[in-house]
Amino acid sequence: MTQQWATHGVDLLPDSVRKRFRPDANGEPDREWRALTLLDRYAPGLAPRPLDRADGVLTMSRLPGTHLRGTALTDAHLDALARAVLRLHHAVPAGAAARLPARRWDVRESADAIRARAGASAAHPAPEVGRALAAGLRWLDGAEAALREDRTATPVLGQADGNLANFLWDGTDVRLVDFEDSGRSDHPYELAEMVEHVSTWVDTDLDAESFLSRFPLSPAEAHRLLACRRLFALLWLVFLTADPATGARNPPGTGRRQALRLLALLG
Repeated sequence: MTQQWATHGVDLLPDSVRKRFRPDANGEPDREWRALTLLDRYAPGLAPRPLDRADGVLTMSRLPGTHLRGTALTDAHLDALARAVLRLHHAVPAGAAARLPARRWDVRESADAIRARAGASAAHPAPEVGRALAAGLRWLDGAEAALREDRTATPVLGQADGNLANFLWDGTDVRLVDFEDSGRSDHPYELAEMVEHVSTWVDTDLDAESFLSRFPLSPAEAHRLLACRRLFALLWLVFLTADPATGARNPPGTGRRQALRLLALLG
């Protein structure tokens, strides 16, 4: 999600893309290749087609379109984005998705990262950050076990990266790229990551409620969605206020704005 700003290099060729992972890649090539292979079988055209892999280099087809980050999002964009996400989450059979390794930044990894960075985040000068962090940590202490143990949601292949730069618009449809953190997840968890990703509001104005209204959710899924949104909002708060590299990549005041977002979600 963050920290390593460049996990790979990319060579754009006329009809293909060559993705070169760093030597210390932590399973990212395997995760990406596995996801692309599954989607080529179950949802061809939604993501790049895997072509070749060797020595940490993956070659895949090149998709048309421009990324949605920084775009003035219209209803047509949101409709196409929702169609693509629904297709992704319905593509791989639940039994096959359940056998996948867990996605990166699952509940356990996210909660551990939050607590590891909480001390540095608390030193942020904006008072709203301290209030949001304290409220978020109290909430996490009471909610983490239920979040981890929730088995009400059907397993899906999760992209595990809600950056709007990973969603390509061709004028009609949206396609997906970047699956290096992908793995077993569930629909509400993935939706939560998408709408809480900093890319949806720091330089793009995604209407989260309008987007989410395009997904029919059961009461149990809606309950989990809110809890997962709180988790990701808290995770982004510590990244933006405790990780100098993440903070430097965003406009001044982003950490304070994230604190206000979290406080609103916590009610």
